[in-house]
Amino acid sequence: MTPPAHRRPLLVLLVAVTGAAGALSRALIGAGWPPVHGWPVGTLTANLTGALALGVVLEVCARFGPQHPGALRARLAIGTGFLGGYTTFSALALETERLLADGAAAQAIGYVLGTMVGGVLLGWVGIRLGRLLPLGADR
Repeated sequence: MTPPAHRRPLLVLLVAVTGAAGALSRALIGAGWPPVHGWPVGTLTANLTGALALGVVLEVCARFGPQHPGALRARLAIGTGFLGGYTTFSALALETERLLADGAAAQAIGYVLGTMVGGVLLGWVGIRLGRLLPLGADR
């Protein structure tokens, strides 16, 4: 019997390496795109593009089926690893707290709502886009 994914060292390593790459990518976006009028656009961009990409990845992987080894590796590497490191709830929370501490409550509320509503909508768009991708004649 094959052990679950979280007990397979190579899959754990895959998630760790791709997660580090995702976190580095997010850090580069944040450094290259500083806040605009208090809005943390780097984090917002990472979270929204990450939601879109996650929708695509999960839909494509689901089309292959949960037992397909390539789909499992792709879901873990891209979805859990890279996009897990790329998107960030902790930075959203910290940046929201900073906006509130600076007296910018309306901006903080807009930032949180924009991230959450935008993330759900873009995740849905990603799922729809994932359904449009051709997977080959055998799918």
